[in-house]
Formats: sequence, C-alpha cells, structure tokens
Amino acid sequence: MTSIDCITLEVADPTAAERFYTDAFGLDKQVRLRASEAETSGFRGFTVSLVVSQPSIVNGLFGAALDAGATELKPAKKSMWGYGGVVQAPDGTIWQLASSSKKDTGPDSRQIDEVVLLLGVSDMAATKRFYVDRGLTVAKSFGSKYVEFDGSSSRVKLSLYGRRGLAKVAGASPEGSGSHRLTICGGSETFTDPDGFTWEPAA
Repeated sequence: MTSIDCITLEVADPTAAERFYTDAFGLDKQVRLRASEAETSGFRGFTVSLVVSQPSIVNGLFGAALDAGATELKPAKKSMWGYGGVVQAPDGTIWQLASSSKKDTGPDSRQIDEVVLLLGVSDMAATKRFYVDRGLTVAKSFGSKYVEFDGSSSRVKLSLYGRRGLAKVAGASPEGSGSHRLTICGGSETFTDPDGFTWEPAA
C-alpha cells in the first residue's frame, strides 16, 4: 500500500519557507522543506488543499497566509460547492483553502481536517491505473476529470485532476515547465509517476 507520510517542497530558502508555513498554517508533520535551485517556470502541475470545517477557519488561514507573505490567486468566498479561496506561498506552491460548509457553527479553531495533494495529470486513465497498480484504492472517480484515492492511512490524501482543470481551479495559467519542486514521501521505494512526480520512501 502506498500511503503519503508527507510532501517535501523544494524551495530556494528553507528557513524563510519554514517560517511561512509555521506562521500561515501551523504545518509541521505533513510538509517538509528541502533546498533546491532547480529550474521551474509557471504552473508546477500540483496544488495542496487544506480542508476545514467552516468558513471562519478558511478566512483565518487565508488572512494568516497573506500576512506571512502569500499572494492571493482567488479571494475566499462562497461557491456552489462550499467556501474557499486560493493563495500562492512565497516559494511558489499553490494552496487551496476550502470548506464544504457555507455557514459557521463556531469560532475559528484553526483546525485543519485534511491535507490533500492534487496532481495535475495529462492522461487520467493511465495515471489512475499506475497508482491502482501500486496499491492505492479509488474512493471517488469522475471520468477523466477527477480521481480521489482512499487516504485513511495517510497524513496527506492523494487526488488526481486534469492539468488544465486544476490550473483553472487554482486561478493559474496551465503553462509551465521544468521541475515540479515536489517530492512525495511514502511507500517503500523511489519511483516517478507518468507525469514526472517523484516518490521516495518516508524517512
């Protein structure tokens, strides 16, 4: 079974990035940082979602991220599916902050319920089959648009999205090249998926 213990973001300044993620989201176990000067431009082909229980928590995380130096890509607001917004961290990683609820039931607790890694893929059927062959179980699937894997044993859940669709959701242009600046920590061996995302064993 391939489960995700954490994700490693490859950043130019790990000290500054660590300060951002501590101040903005309070993340430590799910996100690690590694120094890298790998060439990258435009959309890196993935986003990370922080799923919370109500809009006030989205607003709290959104405000903290902006205060810590993030850039707003989409303002936090109600939508057909719930409430959320999108920010880009100073290191370039795109973060979706989301709740399926449109109303608050209490104060902002800053509690994050799920961390979800969304990979933008070019061939949904091939990438879905690749991960199923590696032991992941599909929890939800919407044709060629979206696949969600069972994340009950993972600190970080994995989902697949068409690359252009994911960029649109994130409020970014789909064009991009070079390094993803991301390593996924999980499983028992090092491998690379069909879209060039690298996995390595969790330390």
